[in-house]
Amino acid sequence: MTTMTEASVREFKMPDVGEGLTEAEILKWYVQPGDTVTDGQVVCEVETAKAAVELPIPYDGVVRELCFPEGTTVDVGTAIITVDVGGGSAPAAGAAAPAVPEAAQEPKPEGSGRQPVLVGYGVAASSTRRRPRKGPEVPVQQASAAVQTELNGHAPEAPAPVAAPAPVGAERPLAKPPVRKLAKDLGVDLTTVVPTGPDGVITREDVHAAVAAATAAAPAPAAPAPAPAAAAPAPASYDTARETRVPIKGVRKATAAAMVGSAFTAPHVTEFVTVDVTRTMKLVEELKQDKEFTGLRVNPLLLIAKALLVAIRRNPEINASWDEAAQEIVVKHYVNLGIAAATPRGLIVPNIKDAHAKTLPELAGSLGELVATAREGRTSPAAMQGGTVTITNVGVFGVDTGTPILNPGESAILAVGAIKLQPWVHKGKVKPRQVTTLALSFDHRLVDGELGSKVLADVAAVLEQPKRLITWA
Repeated sequence: MTTMTEASVREFKMPDVGEGLTEAEILKWYVQPGDTVTDGQVVCEVETAKAAVELPIPYDGVVRELCFPEGTTVDVGTAIITVDVGGGSAPAAGAAAPAVPEAAQEPKPEGSGRQPVLVGYGVAASSTRRRPRKGPEVPVQQASAAVQTELNGHAPEAPAPVAAPAPVGAERPLAKPPVRKLAKDLGVDLTTVVPTGPDGVITREDVHAAVAAATAAAPAPAAPAPAPAAAAPAPASYDTARETRVPIKGVRKATAAAMVGSAFTAPHVTEFVTVDVTRTMKLVEELKQDKEFTGLRVNPLLLIAKALLVAIRRNPEINASWDEAAQEIVVKHYVNLGIAAATPRGLIVPNIKDAHAKTLPELAGSLGELVATAREGRTSPAAMQGGTVTITNVGVFGVDTGTPILNPGESAILAVGAIKLQPWVHKGKVKPRQVTTLALSFDHRLVDGELGSKVLADVAAVLEQPKRLITWA
C-alpha cells in the first residue's frame, strides 16, 4: 500500500462566488471516498442564498474524505472535501483520518489571502503568521481544580492529565476551523488540550475529552431537592401533527433579508393604472404566426417588457440607483431587465443583460431561456446580479395587482395584474375588452412623483396602442 505523505493531501474549500455570500448548503455529493477525480470534475451541488451551483474540483487524485454530509450548511472558506493528489490508494474502511497539511490546517488571519472562487480556482499561499499570544491562559482542568479546592478545602484526588500551557510566542495549536468553533462554544482553551490526531492535530474527540476531564475533576454536587410533583419533561414547543416548521435558509433566507433591507431603506411609492390591452392581445396572436418568432416564446409579458423598455428610453432618469456611500445618484445607460420567477426553491429575479439593445425576437428568446432555466433550477448567480429594473407578473396567479417591493439597488419594479375580459367604454360605447391593472413601485429618493407617473403612463399608452412601439422606439 502506498504511503500517503502530508504534501499529497489537498483540501477543497467552500468557494466564494464573489457576491458577498458567506455560506452554502451541500445539496448532493457526486463522489464518495475512494473515487478517482480529475481536474474540473463536478463533485457536488450546493445551494447558495441565490441559486444552486455545481462545484468542480481543481485537482486530480483520490477522494479521501467528505467533510460534511448532504444537507449541511457550510461557511465559505471551510474545507468540504480532501483529495490525495499523490497517487496514494484509498484508505480501508475504518482507517484513521489522513494527515492534513499544516498550511491547510492553520486558518489564515483576515485579509492574509484570498478565498477560492468558482471560476479560476486558485488560492495564493500566505506567509503571514499570527502574532504570538501575550500570555498563557488558565487551563480548563486547572480552573476546575481551583474551584474544587476552594469548595472542599483540598485538591482533587485524581486530577486529569493536562498539557502544559503554551509559552509566550508559541505557535497556535493545530485544529481545523470546525474544531476551533466547537472549543470556543464549549469554553475550552485549545492550548490546554492534549492532541491525539496525526502530527498533533486536535480533534473534536480531544475537545470533548477535555470537557469531560474538567467535569470529572469537579466535586460531585449535593443531592438535588425532590422536584415538585407538577414538574415534568418540557413538552415539544409545537404540535407536530398540527404544525410544520421549515428551516429558513437558502433562497428564502436571502429573499427575506433583501426585502426587509429594501423596505426599510428605500421609501417606496406605488402608483396604479388600469388599461385596455385588447390591441396588445391581438398583436400577441399575430406574432405567434410570424415566421420570425417560430420556436420562440410569445406572450403578453414579451410586449409588456418591450413597453417598459420604451418608457425607460423616453424617461432615462428612472433607470438609476442610489449610492449612499458616495451620496450620488447613478443613472444607468443600460437596462438589465429583471423578471421575477417563482421556482421550487423560492422567488428569484434573474435579469436579461442589456435588454434595451435587443430586438423583439431577441427579447423573446432571452425571456424564454430565462424562464426555462429558472424553472429547472439552473439559474447562475451571475444571472441575478446587476439588475436595474424589474417586472413581476402576478397576473399568472389570477391576481389583479399588488404593491411590489423593490429589489435592493434598483429604482423601480412593475407589477402586471391579470388580463380579464371586462366591460369598458370604447369609442363611446360599453364593450367587452381585455383589461389589466399595472402597478409601479419606485424609490422616492430617486424618482419624483412626476417621473414615476410619466413612466407608468408611457407603459400603459404602449399597451393600449402597440403601434407606439414603432413610433416611440
